[in-house]
Amino acid sequence: MIPMVDLQRQYHDLRGEIDAAVAEVLESTRFILGPNVQALESELAEYLGVTHAVTCASGTDALHLALRAADLGPGDEIITTPFTFIATAEAIRYVGAEPVFVDIDPRTFNIDPEAVAAAITPRTRAILPVHLFGQPADMPALTRLAEDHLLLLIEDCAQSFGAHIGGVQTGSATAFGCFSFFPSKNLGCYGDGGLITTNCTPAAERLLKLRNHGSKVRYHHDEIGYNSRLDEIQAAILRVKLKRIDEFNQARRRVAARYAEVLDDLDVEIPYEDGIGVHVYHQYTVLTDHREAIMKALQEADIGHAVYYPIPLHRQAAFDRREKAPPSLPVAESVAARCLSLPVFPELEDAQIDFIGERIRAALG
Repeated sequence: MIPMVDLQRQYHDLRGEIDAAVAEVLESTRFILGPNVQALESELAEYLGVTHAVTCASGTDALHLALRAADLGPGDEIITTPFTFIATAEAIRYVGAEPVFVDIDPRTFNIDPEAVAAAITPRTRAILPVHLFGQPADMPALTRLAEDHLLLLIEDCAQSFGAHIGGVQTGSATAFGCFSFFPSKNLGCYGDGGLITTNCTPAAERLLKLRNHGSKVRYHHDEIGYNSRLDEIQAAILRVKLKRIDEFNQARRRVAARYAEVLDDLDVEIPYEDGIGVHVYHQYTVLTDHREAIMKALQEADIGHAVYYPIPLHRQAAFDRREKAPPSLPVAESVAARCLSLPVFPELEDAQIDFIGERIRAALG
């Protein structure tokens, strides 16, 4: 069997350090907002090149808290992509704002800056791009738009930890960067976890309160907040993995390069790197008109695969606006109908990639 991601193998490689770190937390009996959380936040801020790194309970919470800290709410429009996990737009609805979905680039699958520009209205308050599958969105173009129209730029970096543009890490040069530490992410813990980055000290101070019931001083609550704290055990695990994140991401790029060689002459479109930033391959996603045949062949060979994402958000029932038809976003719909993600993780071996390529070749006849 070849899984989509082999968390067990990575754990076995790091077992000594991880078990020792977890045992130390258990022995200390300090489980909430303890020394590992504080140390991790400092280490993350240094790695990402930001002034403040505030951990929280999940990537979804990271988005939600960032939008709250930005005072976005009812009557505001936030332009975002329809081709992403629902959490991106869910968080917009959590604060009462309206997600405005625009089409994507057909090669990178990231939000199209020209479509963003066409969607800006007097009610637009922010742009929320996603660095999908580990490839940075076109931040230079989006930054110009945000500056020209006095809009906030908030990044969904759930899939892009360690990706960068000209040495600038995703999530480090805008109002907020929102990260996920879900187990399968490039930097993942063994449960849920999230992070918000910012270079604004007042915003960071508010985030610290929002994640902890609106409280800075115990039993003094300045506003209604949330219980969204990363626990010590997860922080200890992440500290072990953070030391190796560049190694992990380079290994993912090695895997992608091997796939490119193996799939080069087949009737599939391999991932495109636009050169704007460094892709860290959270997913390795191809486009094909023969998806069902390939999926059948992979399933028969016990090879993991997935469709991220089969239904764009503007077509989801949760965002159905019955008073008007959903927007026409043909690129997102075409990509959703043809995309297929193959196994990708740092420990994936060349022989395994070759075998996956053979099964795809056989499926295509």
